[in-house]
Amino acid sequence: MTYAVIMAGGVGTRFWPASRVDCPKQFLKVHGERTLIQSTVDRLSSIIPPERVFVVTHERYVERTHEQLPDVPLENILAEPISRNTAPCINFAAVTIAERDPEAIMVVLPADHVITHNERFIEVLQAAIDRAKEPGSLVTIGIKPSHPATGYGYIQFEQHADGEHDDHPAAHPVRTFAEKPDLATAERFLDSGDFLWNSGMFIWRADAILENLERFLPKTFAAFESVPGSSPGERTSKVRDAFETSESISIDYGVMERAAHVYVVPGSFGWNDVGDWKAVYDLAEKDSHGNAVEGQVIVHDASRNLIQSKEKLLVLVGVHDLVVVETDDAMLICRRDSAQQVKNVVEYLKAHQLERYT
Repeated sequence: MTYAVIMAGGVGTRFWPASRVDCPKQFLKVHGERTLIQSTVDRLSSIIPPERVFVVTHERYVERTHEQLPDVPLENILAEPISRNTAPCINFAAVTIAERDPEAIMVVLPADHVITHNERFIEVLQAAIDRAKEPGSLVTIGIKPSHPATGYGYIQFEQHADGEHDDHPAAHPVRTFAEKPDLATAERFLDSGDFLWNSGMFIWRADAILENLERFLPKTFAAFESVPGSSPGERTSKVRDAFETSESISIDYGVMERAAHVYVVPGSFGWNDVGDWKAVYDLAEKDSHGNAVEGQVIVHDASRNLIQSKEKLLVLVGVHDLVVVETDDAMLICRRDSAQQVKNVVEYLKAHQLERYT
């Protein structure tokens, strides 16, 4: 059986003031009428039913996640007591699913991506699943780059793959993973033709990832060994102990960059990781002057702005390339090309004991 694991533990500080501790990014309607986490589950519905969908999220978000995803069984929403990056998150999901289905295939996806060409995405995902059926294979999905982006990690791959042609995606052996590059390096990656953006999506058998976790992250693997088979009364404390004992490390650093039999399926399906307000602007519908407007807004001699009003009337006159987001208790105004710096505001608020705004 194929199972989905949705990683939904983050807050999304670059989406302040809309994203807060009590309403993180995955619960926002960034593109369309469904929230990001709802859209993530929706796009899998043709191949993975809700009873085989698991969500790993912070314990404070379990109830809200179930409200958002009522068809996903409550017992499939796995509560993280503390955040420990993606390797412990995936270890937790893998031991839980392997207890139910030892030969399970796991499709591991972040909760907060936008994909606009779903049929093509499913074709790419199916090619990844087919490769992951082979014992020991670890598969990821790489995005064909459209420009020399410096905000993504990259994956270098062998360009020839068995069974690949224009209409049939295929898995390629991975040569290396690369950190987020500077612009000159990103341009070189793009020109080479054998680098892809790292999407953070993974597909593997549960036993394959557990074997690799045991090999490369033995402390984390050992921490979760006692979780399967524990009674409901014991499970919560065992999970807490496991997360407290685990290393805080990503699955990329901890396993993928070190493992053998790693493959990537290249894809181009309208992917956007929606990392900040600039990405929201890029996805949004715009008027003839390039303004993306939501709520009560008047613009005069203003262009290329993202403007979101919750209650107040917002009037923009003679300004360009701004992000303006109004909520009940705060307002953000910044240049679109400075949107990445919004996360610094959250750090400032925490440092100055203004947590009520975070």
